[in-house]
Amino acid sequence: MSFLSGCSSIVSERRYLVEITSEPSHAHITLKNRSGALIHTGTTPISLILNASSGFYKGETYTLTLNKKGYIEKTVIIDSNLDEWYFGNILIISFLGMLVVDPVTGAMFELPEHSYTVLDKSK
Repeated sequence: MSFLSGCSSIVSERRYLVEITSEPSHAHITLKNRSGALIHTGTTPISLILNASSGFYKGETYTLTLNKKGYIEKTVIIDSNLDEWYFGNILIISFLGMLVVDPVTGAMFELPEHSYTVLDKSK
């Protein structure tokens, strides 16, 4: 009964391990989600398990701020994208999967495996 499930929900993840690195390493990080809630603080390099979705039909967007003494603070965005498997629902004729299951579970979105940031020296 594949028409009752979502392709992304079967094949993909809802949470992703994202490796956060910087040049130079040992930069302090602050990670906030779409709503501005603090998710994590620490230093690079670090690997975090992050949700790809922030709600029904909403991919998650994270704001990552990095700073280190002697360097200019930098903010980067870690943004989710539609998972390619989400479109597999069309192939298996799973409209319920496409319209309900994958959006509810968050499996319709994916996150990048890595975020790498180069900090510029302050003058």
